[in-house]
Amino acid sequence: MTTPAITTVSATPRRQRIMCGLMAAVIFGVMLVVSILLKTHTTGVIAFRTSDQVATTGLGLAMAGATLFLSRARVDADAAGVRVRNIVGTHTLPWEHVRAVRFDDGSPWASLLLVDDDELSVLAVQAADGERAVRAVEGMRTLLAASRA
Repeated sequence: MTTPAITTVSATPRRQRIMCGLMAAVIFGVMLVVSILLKTHTTGVIAFRTSDQVATTGLGLAMAGATLFLSRARVDADAAGVRVRNIVGTHTLPWEHVRAVRFDDGSPWASLLLVDDDELSVLAVQAADGERAVRAVEGMRTLLAASRA
C-alpha cells in the first residue's frame, strides 16, 4: 500500500488557541463584571460614572484581543516553499533557503534551519499538540526532500 504524496502542509497551534480563547473569555468576563459593579461602589472621594464603565469594558476587550493575538501562529508549506506566521512577523521562504526542519526532543516547537545558519522558530508546530505536530514536521520534511530531488 502506497502513501499519498504530500502536496501541502498547514498547521496551527491547537492547544494554544484553545487556551488563549479561554483566557480571553475569562479576561473579558472579569472586566465586564467589574464595569457593571463599578457604579455600585465608591471610594468616598471618587464617584464612578457611565464613562468609567464603558472604558473598563473597552479595556477588557482590548486585553482579550491581545490575548487572542498570541494564538495567530500558522505555517503553510507547499512545493514552492514555506510561509511561517509567528506572533509578530511573517516569513515566506523558498525551499532553497531551508537546510532542515528541526523538532528536537524537549523542544517546545519546531524550527527551520536556514542555509545562512540562521534558525526560524515555527510556533505553529508545538510539542503540546503531539501527533498533529509530528505529522506537520514530517510533511514539511517530505516537501523539503521533494524540492531537493
